[in-house]
Amino acid sequence: MTRDDAVSRATTYFDSGHLQSDLAKLVAYRSESQAPVQAAVLGQYLTQAIQPRLDAMGFDCTLHDNPSTQTKGGPFLLGSRIEDASLPTVLTYGHGDVVWGQDGAWREGLTPFELIEEGDRLFGRGSADNKVQHLINIAALEAVIATRGKLGFNVKIVLEMSEEIGSPGLAEMMAMHCEALSADVFIASDGPRLSAQRPTMFMGSRGGLGFDLVVDLREGAHHSGNWGGLLADPAIILAHALACITDARGQLRIPEWHPTSLTPDVREALRGLPVGAEDAAKVDSDWGEESLTPAERAYGWNSFAILAMTAGIPDAPVNAIAPSARACCQLRFVVGTDPEMIIPSLRRHLDAHGFEKVMIVPHEKGVFGATRLNPDHPWVNYVKASLKKTTGKDPHVLPNLAGSLPNDCFADVLGLPTIWIPHSYLGCNQHAPNEHVLKSVCREGMQVMAGLFWDIGTHTPIAKAE
Repeated sequence: MTRDDAVSRATTYFDSGHLQSDLAKLVAYRSESQAPVQAAVLGQYLTQAIQPRLDAMGFDCTLHDNPSTQTKGGPFLLGSRIEDASLPTVLTYGHGDVVWGQDGAWREGLTPFELIEEGDRLFGRGSADNKVQHLINIAALEAVIATRGKLGFNVKIVLEMSEEIGSPGLAEMMAMHCEALSADVFIASDGPRLSAQRPTMFMGSRGGLGFDLVVDLREGAHHSGNWGGLLADPAIILAHALACITDARGQLRIPEWHPTSLTPDVREALRGLPVGAEDAAKVDSDWGEESLTPAERAYGWNSFAILAMTAGIPDAPVNAIAPSARACCQLRFVVGTDPEMIIPSLRRHLDAHGFEKVMIVPHEKGVFGATRLNPDHPWVNYVKASLKKTTGKDPHVLPNLAGSLPNDCFADVLGLPTIWIPHSYLGCNQHAPNEHVLKSVCREGMQVMAGLFWDIGTHTPIAKAE
């Protein structure tokens, strides 16, 4: 049996409709980690949907409660299939939890926890993030085993159920089980391709830190006629405080928020990479750091965003000065930014501009660290060559994703070279109503992963780690 046989078997899994039916079963689990009432479903996803499949593949699986003492998170599944201790070992990962379903906000004919097929699209919450992504990788492993009779390497897997609330407990789990999870390389799937027509691989991600800015001046609202001009307005104070963080085009005004890692080699790696997508939001050419290209802004720089703002009662305003105002904020940051200095430098900046009354309230949700692997790493070149061999196309290679992932748990805690191969695309509406995945991307994802796993079982780019 040959590599082509394994790729053909993986293709048949998709063409026969098995991937679609298997994904439908996964999407049906209402695994919203943000909803405490769904706590039981998080465990059921692992015990009912994932573990039986891994058991049938020869994995030894264990289930673990979340060790986090700060944020209550879902359980973990750790699994391993060891063919020979002398063989190289791949660690892979996925998360079965999803964000809020947002029932009622989806367009007519769609519902979040039922997989619905329309043309090239498979709609459903978690279809893109992340259920189809780990399903494809598990099914590709199955295809290689069925073709070759073995993998030719060892594989370990981590499935978590709390990624959408910041992966609480994941770093602790990796530290607690670092020996059991030792490997030569980390290969997993999440996030979007840069283009639906070409594979993407990235070796890290931007970090993400959330916090609220709050101005809370008094008890109760006061009539705007009787008290206007006499009482400080929290919303106005907050608006000016937010305006001092960036200029009118979103350029960062806090020096410590400027990363030091946009080096010539990183710029070269980002040169010519596409941003945005045909079905996604258009890129505003007059927004962000003026001296940077769009790719450098997205993958090589930090960005500040205001996710939500409230003062008074927006849906039913009254003639009153609100007692408080709040803005939910976020900084996405790359390697070269000290995460321990983000909040202290913001505090100093606000105070220097006269906004001592503005409180900074860090979010309880976990912080994803920023990571990046050198694009010239041997494993990067190896995976790149394998993807091209399967598709005939040069994959897009990113030093890091623009979004945030718990990659630091694998790169920093376990010390592994990390490579992500996404099976979604930028227009997938993840975290929004009408989330979907493209069947064409899923089909090619089955092919590239089967080809890659076949190759790893044949030869690897570097000797097995001691």
